[in-house]
Amino acid sequence: MTITEQILAVHAGREQVSPGELINAKVDIVLANDITAPIAIREFEKTGAADVFDRDRIAFIPDHFTPQKDIRAAEQCRMLRDFARDYNLGLYFEVGRMGVEHALLPEQGIVLPGDLVIGADSHTCTYGALGAFSTGVGSTDAAAAMATGECWFRVPESMKLIYYGKLNRWVGGKDLILHTIGAIGVDGALYRAMEFEGEAISSLPMAGRLTMCNMAIEAGAKNGIIVPDRVTEEYVKPRAKRRYAFYSSGEDATYVDVREYDCSKIPLTVSCPHLPSNTRPAEELSSVAIDQVVVGSCTNGRLEDIREAAEIIKGRKVHPDTRMIVIPATQQIYLDALKEGLAEIFIEAGAVFSTPTCGPCLGGHMGVLAKGERAVATTNRNFTGRMGHPESEVYLANPAVAAASAVKGRIAVPEEVL
Repeated sequence: MTITEQILAVHAGREQVSPGELINAKVDIVLANDITAPIAIREFEKTGAADVFDRDRIAFIPDHFTPQKDIRAAEQCRMLRDFARDYNLGLYFEVGRMGVEHALLPEQGIVLPGDLVIGADSHTCTYGALGAFSTGVGSTDAAAAMATGECWFRVPESMKLIYYGKLNRWVGGKDLILHTIGAIGVDGALYRAMEFEGEAISSLPMAGRLTMCNMAIEAGAKNGIIVPDRVTEEYVKPRAKRRYAFYSSGEDATYVDVREYDCSKIPLTVSCPHLPSNTRPAEELSSVAIDQVVVGSCTNGRLEDIREAAEIIKGRKVHPDTRMIVIPATQQIYLDALKEGLAEIFIEAGAVFSTPTCGPCLGGHMGVLAKGERAVATTNRNFTGRMGHPESEVYLANPAVAAASAVKGRIAVPEEVL
């Protein structure tokens, strides 16, 4: 079996599962945020369940419209707060202690290798970077799991993506996944498990791995996953709050598709409006003027991402016709960035350094685009109207390209700035 099939089999109490089978499986973590949890709470109440299946396995994280941007957002967050208090949830994270959910849970050692995780948010696939099976579900499925500790799945087919060769300077996980989505399309992995491997993956730090698995959903995948190794162990061991298990794919595992990529030929890559698959080399887009740059989100808001952007912009200024918003993904990352002097670098450059929030990624707040405006963002989606007005445009890039673009006021590569 593949690693995905093995994890599903174990959680279903089965010796083996096969692609296409419908199974019921026990979940390790159920996740919801301030947009999706209110729906799950209402559906949970309809079940008549007297209690949740495990108060230490349900994570409620208000991150999308927080700090609360308006009355409606405040009311939704209050629903999470009240439910968490009523059921004594151990994984409720209030503003000031929270973070962008898919950065927070790995950082806190809540999601671990070998876990089966569902979340009422499509980017729950992020945790595959740790060697877990994780996928997004609807709020009603999340509600049922909150009551029963189980969820149903159709076992996905697996495809293997092999990355070999040495990465070019500044090229990272964001470029690899954008290049891949550009090659296979937004439905190229539809309901499949995307298994990433190869020498380039083995040498990729955890931050880059999390970025790649985060965007598996942009190729239509059920989940993205990386077989855990030394890098995984070094990341997980000091964080883990319970036991975990490493699984790997069998040598005779079956894949519906196998693709290889020479990383030495992958350039700094930008996804142009209005699909993540509409990719081009960053150096070909130097004529595209921009109004806003956002560095952050569950895709690229980790400390390594903040450092990379700071390295580019240090001692320089944000272009006078451009605004730059930097959003660390968790409070810990925010604090570490302060201690390292990274926040000072951005503020002196004329950028905004914000408390953790998903805000601008979904056009919620803290960076909504007006009609005709263009943004370069380290986020994961650039659909029409994603960050604001339906006649605005979003270009997806890695933190180095985003920072260089902020300095130039147009899409730029680091070499133009350094």
